[in-house]
Formats: sequence, C-alpha cells, structure tokens
Amino acid sequence: MEFLHGQDSLTTIEWSLRATITFFFMLFSAKIMGSRAISQLRLLDFIIALMLGNIIAHPLSDHTIGMKGSIISTIIIVVLYMLCVYLTLKWPRFRKLMDSDPFPLIKDGEILYKGLLKARISIEYLLAELRKEKVEDVKKVALALWEADGKMSIFLDPQYESISPSTYQIKTEPFDLPKTVITEGRINYQILKLLQKDEKWLHNNLRIQHQTNVPNVLLATIDAKNQLSVFLYK
Repeated sequence: MEFLHGQDSLTTIEWSLRATITFFFMLFSAKIMGSRAISQLRLLDFIIALMLGNIIAHPLSDHTIGMKGSIISTIIIVVLYMLCVYLTLKWPRFRKLMDSDPFPLIKDGEILYKGLLKARISIEYLLAELRKEKVEDVKKVALALWEADGKMSIFLDPQYESISPSTYQIKTEPFDLPKTVITEGRINYQILKLLQKDEKWLHNNLRIQHQTNVPNVLLATIDAKNQLSVFLYK
C-alpha cells in the first residue's frame, strides 16, 4: 500500500491502483451525497464540485503527493455538505442564505430590467431562454421567474396556452410505457414472460406483420394494446 503515500516515483501499476481507488472513492462519496449534488448546481453544490475536483486531481497528477490528505479532506467536505443540506431542510433562514428566493424577470408581458440586473443576464440571454421554450413574443409571458439554480420558469398568459384534451373534457387513454422486447437483435425473455407472451408469438408477429426476423430488428416494443412496433436496422 506504499502507493497511497508520496514517493519519488510510481510504477504503472501503482499509478493505476491510485487512479482506481480515487475513482471508486469519488463514486462512493457522490452516492452518499445523493443526486442533488450532481443534477443541480446551486451555490452549495457549485462550491462542493470545485473543492472536490481540486482535491482529488492533485494526487493523480503529482506522484509526490500522498492520498491520505486528499481522502481525509474529501470525507470532511462530504460531512460538511450533508450538514449544510440538512440545515437547508430544517432551518428556513439558512435555506434562504444558500438558495435565494425566485424573483421575476418578466411580468404581464413586460421585461423587468431590475430583475435582469439582479440575475446578471442580458436581454439576448433572456430571449434565448424564451426561444428554448418555443416562446417567440415576450408579450405572451404572464410571468418569468429566475430560480435559485440559475434557470428560468416561464408561465404563459392563459390565452396563449396550448389546447389539451382536458380543455374540452375529452377522455383519453391512461398513459402506458411500451415494453421493450427486442434490443439490437436480442430478445428480452423476462419482458415476454411478464407480458405472458412466448418466443413463438414474437417470431410469428415479426414474420407476418413486418416480414422480418429477430436479427434484423434494432428495437421492438409492445404497448398496452399488444401492438408490436418494430424499428429495423437502416
């Protein structure tokens, strides 16, 4: 275990072991912290990401630096992170310190310049975010909020909202996610069993309905009505 400590030189195997241990140690640390630290970059998450990246990178790039200090530092940071997350959940004042309240950028079709200054974004950035949401006219926006994670929440004026079946009280079929029975020419027998179908049924449907065989199928799914959708290699 000498490769864990600082040395004048390391062999290829020792470098590999050091990198492997670091990799799995970071996976373990990220697992403990949860997906919040990965999926959202709020103030606390951003600081943690910078610190952990800096601490872990040095032992991998400099063989004279031992790993003991980095591991201890990472453990401390993970504990502090979990403590801060707990405080944000239990203490409203601390939560406001870490995650500021959302504030408006657009209200009733009018751009609030003070909001743009507070968010430190330009008109061009605001318009780009609206285009991402398929909104071409600022006047159509009833409210646009700048969230704590640096994203915009956009609410259209009701008269510009998309028409949906619920608008006319139209009854629709319940949502059902199609089950994948073939992937890249391989049959998923577990799904077939779950659907109470057998391999013979699948082969017959492929041959009769789609004039093909399993090896030619890139993807095949079955919906709630037992309809087989097939995508071939092209």
